[in-house]
Amino acid sequence: MPQDVYHSTGETRYIAFFDFDETYFPHACTEEQLMMVHELEEYLQWLAYEQHVKIGWVTGSSLTQVEEKMKKARMRYLPHFISSNLGTEMWEVHASQCYRPIPEWEKRIARSGFSHGVVQEILDDLKNIYSIKLTPQTQFGQGTYKMNYYYYPASDTGVDYHLGIIRQLAFNHGVGININRCNPKAGDPENAYDVDFIPKGTGKKAAVSFMKKHYNVPSSRTLAFGDSGNDLEMVKTVEHGYLLGNATEEAKRKHDFITEGEYGKGIMEVCGRVFSRKEWDSAMER
Repeated sequence: MPQDVYHSTGETRYIAFFDFDETYFPHACTEEQLMMVHELEEYLQWLAYEQHVKIGWVTGSSLTQVEEKMKKARMRYLPHFISSNLGTEMWEVHASQCYRPIPEWEKRIARSGFSHGVVQEILDDLKNIYSIKLTPQTQFGQGTYKMNYYYYPASDTGVDYHLGIIRQLAFNHGVGININRCNPKAGDPENAYDVDFIPKGTGKKAAVSFMKKHYNVPSSRTLAFGDSGNDLEMVKTVEHGYLLGNATEEAKRKHDFITEGEYGKGIMEVCGRVFSRKEWDSAMER
């Protein structure tokens, strides 16, 4: 199914940021879930037109992975921008599958000094000095600016200590890091942690802050939705930041604003309060 980009009026009053996996895109892809995805798409298309909303995905997936999942869900619309590979890449979408990098973001990456060699030094120190082993996430491959690993704890007692060492070594080497408990619904293993090494000054929170400035939109007119621990900083960076009803229990314990509905239902629940739901209902009746 060919995809169009969500409508753009040339003016931006609001920005809505979405995690992709298990937020915008339900991995199970049941018929009921797909119906909701398509209803959500039509609603967001209306918001983009009537309320001048820019729509963006901030995702741990690569562009290739996003395209595969869009095809699986038979999605009709591409967002205005995609921050892929855990907020390390920034693309504006100008036509169907025409992605253009944002030069200012590229400069930020270049200044970070990130390299696979530096990450390898961290891995060597973890293994040789602290006996901490990280397992590459080979099913996804390593990105240019994101290196993914799993940490499998041998027991519950040493987890915080080990994760603290990983964070400290990343800091010492000037590398950004994201650590959160894995979400099996999104294809991750049970009882493991995601450990992602990324350039300093990037990530989901940084991507949100950057795009607010890029579109000159105040925080009071921003929304964000997520489902897991790596979305927490993102949803806390905006005015209307919510975890969905299907979010992981770990994430829910760390955020106060959680929707009743899951996936698209939860998103529309919040948007219905921020924008006029009455106008949308009237539009659907016509």
